[in-house]
Parts: sequence; structure tokens; C-alpha cells
Amino acid sequence: MDKPSVETKDLDHLGLVAGMCEQIKLIQVLDELVGPDEREVSVGQAVQAMVLNGLGFVGRALYLTPEFFRTKPVERLIGPGIRAEQLNTHSLSRALDRLYEVGVTEVFASVASQALHQVGIRPKTIHLDSTSFALQGEYDRDPAEEVEAIEVRHGYSRDHRPDLKQVVLSLICTHEGAIPTWLQALSGNSADSRTFPSTIRAYLAAFEEKPDDPPPYVVADTALYSSGMLADLGDQVPWITRVPASIGIVKKLYEMSEPETMLPVLDDAYRVLPLCTTYGEVRQRWVVVYSEPIQQRQVKTLRKRVTREYDEAAKALRKLGRREYPSQQAALAAVDTLAEQWVFHSAQVTSFKQVPHYTQRGRPATHQPPDYVTWQPIAQPLEDDDAVQARASRAGKFILATNDLDDQRLPVDQLITLYKGQNTTVERGFRFLKDPLFFAHSLFLKTPSRIMALLMVMGLCLLIYALTEHQLRHALRDHNETVPDQLGKPTQSITLRRVFQIFEGIHVVTLQLSELVQQLVTNLDALHWQILRLLGPPFEKMYLPHS
Repeated sequence: MDKPSVETKDLDHLGLVAGMCEQIKLIQVLDELVGPDEREVSVGQAVQAMVLNGLGFVGRALYLTPEFFRTKPVERLIGPGIRAEQLNTHSLSRALDRLYEVGVTEVFASVASQALHQVGIRPKTIHLDSTSFALQGEYDRDPAEEVEAIEVRHGYSRDHRPDLKQVVLSLICTHEGAIPTWLQALSGNSADSRTFPSTIRAYLAAFEEKPDDPPPYVVADTALYSSGMLADLGDQVPWITRVPASIGIVKKLYEMSEPETMLPVLDDAYRVLPLCTTYGEVRQRWVVVYSEPIQQRQVKTLRKRVTREYDEAAKALRKLGRREYPSQQAALAAVDTLAEQWVFHSAQVTSFKQVPHYTQRGRPATHQPPDYVTWQPIAQPLEDDDAVQARASRAGKFILATNDLDDQRLPVDQLITLYKGQNTTVERGFRFLKDPLFFAHSLFLKTPSRIMALLMVMGLCLLIYALTEHQLRHALRDHNETVPDQLGKPTQSITLRRVFQIFEGIHVVTLQLSELVQQLVTNLDALHWQILRLLGPPFEKMYLPHS
């Protein structure tokens, strides 16, 4: 009788990732988009492998994918006949090349559109922003590569690394569920003011389902607010943004708006002053918004800034006081020039030190008058109370703008809520993509076209993550159930990262005796099955025994 063999593989939370990939038919959709492929590993299978690697949160570079899958049940996660060694650099790179050839933005939009349709989300509000990924090394464009490939070059760095070249990623997410629906890789020197209008129009054209459907509100940060961009968007695209403080009238409105005279909204969390105006020949509605918690934080930050500037000014004045000037007027002019750099301080000259000079060699005789004298200023910083007070009067205030003039269709409280969603949607997506445990650092690929494709795969990771979290939260609310958070307290708003932790230690055990093969899944308990039941059959299937 043959001796039975036993093999154990780590499934953990990857079954949840594969379950969502199965639900949105990721492999099938991608393979249909890129066309027929006779290779052992299709483009769809290679991309699903990269998504599983990216959401494995182990920080492995892309070329170590075979090592990642060496301890995983590959066929269960990707498909029959797929082995870890097949998921090598060659097959993954070929998949990235094919994605680039088809068009990474178009591929992502197609996958996201079908996924949103399947889960029943029709966005009424979308959030737009961009971020940068710093890179090291040379990334010369291949002459054979299409001209559409991005350029890796220096530009405005959101990572505060102006010394490094970069690429820019533009992202659009839904307000509901923070689900990414549009992704575009851009050259490192791309500016939001130039790219946002074309991005918005391309998105609306791709996601327009019915001609009679109103377009969604587009929410973006101050980069959207310029006369040229607003005129370019026209009145066909409803938008919500924040007005830059650099516009002259904004500062005046901050100083004139007294919180006591403003209207309370959102359970008195904010106070508002609605206004109407025209900017860039576009009629729009402005709302001055005040928040006391924000005001307290900003005033605290302001005091720190004033103190820091005082210390820097005092140091600069001491250094200046060691220099010699031919007259007191020249010394005063030097002090005034230095003080022009400060925002919250002026310079007060308390006295001058006279420095005698003699042209003859040797020690001068007693009471010998100097041939000429120079002057050293002795000064100290003086806080400008008016400047500090003017800045403090702006604390806690910001101005929102929209081209929807109907305050019944878009009330002020909803306007604020939609704008606040910027931090919990697209900004949250950027934080996810730049998580050290994610493989954003895997941008080691040496061609811009593959970098573009990899950014798209990273966007798919975010899509799978956001969809799964959204589906679980909705199921919990629909069934009036809860699951324990990291503190053991019941919640309906659990994060998927926490769910991934709950699924640690789940294994697939394969028993083989002669021709009989049985796969068992170990360490599942009632909480695991509750989550799987709520998520649905594609997820349950990943954790069921197989024969």
C-alpha cells in the first residue's frame, strides 16, 4: 500500500482576494481585452498573480513572485495547471507589455466599470487627485516604444524628494466606498492644472451610461480652481473644490467673517457664510466655512511657526551684527533688508557698535583718533502683532466653491460633506498605494511602458481591496450583524486590513493516497464562516474542501 503524502500551503487572507477577483471575473475580462494568448500563463492569470502578491503585504519585489507563491495553493488562487515557477519575470513582464499595448487607462476603466455595474454602484460624486512616485536610476525611453509612453523626470514632488525623478499617478475614486474607477499614469513633470480637465472629460465619456443621466459631481483640491480650468470645464460638468488662499479676496473674506455671525450646520460642527460670485467668467457659489477644532489646531501651529521664526530671526541678526558697515545708515539698510524675509517679525535696532580702524602698522598711540570707523548693528526681532492677528483671524476657515447654484439641489451641509470625502476616498487610496507593506517600491522596472502597466496593476489591487471592504460593510448593515474590531468591540465598519489579520493561519492541507487526492482547509472558525457567508459564494468557494 502506498504511503500517503501530506502537503500544507498557506491560504490566509489570499482566498478573499481571489474571491473578489473571481466575482468580478478579472482573469476573463483581462484576457478578452488583450486578445488570444497561447502561452501557459495568460495575461489575466499573470495580473491576478501580481494582485495577490501586492495584497499579500509581504513587501516582496515583483521578480520574487515565484518565491511568494512557493508556499501558496496556486491552482486554488489562480487556476488549474498554474505552478509557482511559471509566475516568473518573463511571464509577468510579457503581461505588462501587453497591457501597455492595449492601453493601461482603458483596461483599468473597463475592469472598474464592469465591477461597479456588478456591485450596483452608479457614482453620483467622484473625487479626483494625483500623486507622485519617486524613482531612482535611469529610465530612458526605448526608441521602439510608442510615443505615448510617459517620461520619468523631475517635477513637483509630493514625497518631498525633488532630487529624484518621478512618475505621476492621477486617480478618480467614487464617493461611496472609495472605489477607484479611473487611473492614468503621467510623466513626472505633469501639472494638475494641465491634466485635470482632460482627465475629467475622458472619465465622463468612458462612464456615460445613459444620455439623460446627470454627470456626477467632480470633487478636487485647489489645483482644479483656476480661471482657465473652470472655463474649460464649462457648465456641463458640476464641480466642487476649495478656493486657493492666494486669491486676494479670499484673505479679506477670512478676516471679515466672524464665526458668531455665521450660520451653524452639521450639528454645529461648522459655521458657514454662503456667497455668490463670478470667477474666470464662471458663475459660482462660494461658502466660507469655519470649524473651531480646525481653528484651534491652526492657531497652535501658527504659534509654533511664530516662535520658530523668532529664533531664526534672532540667529540671523546676531550673524549680521558681526558684519561691519561704513555708516549707521548702511547698517540700518542691511537690517531692514534682512527683516523683509520675515512674515511675523520686524527688526528693532537698539544700538550700534563703533569699530575703529587705523591705516598705520602697529599699535596705535593712546588717544590717537582712528583713520576711519565702521558700524555694527545690535538688533533684536520684534513680533508684528498685526501680522500675527491677521493670520490668526484666518485660522479654521476655508472657502468651498461649486458651479451648482441651486442650494436646494446641493445644500451647504452636503457640499461640505462631499468635499470632506476627498480625504477618505482618493487620499486614502494614495496612502494605500504608498504603504511600505505594499509593493509601490517595486517600481524597479527599467522601461516607462512597464512602469505604466505596473501602476495600473497597483490600481487593480486598490480596486479589489476597496470593493471587498465595501461589500462586507454593506452586507453587515443589510443583515444587521457585527464583527469584532481589533479591540474586540462589535462594528459594522471593519477595515479589510483587520479582516486580513483575522484570516491569518488558514492553511490548505492536501492529502494524497494513490489516485485519491483530498484538499482540506484548516483553522476556520465561526467568525471566518460569518465573514465568508456575508461576502458570498465566490469567497466561500475559496475556503471549501476540494476533491
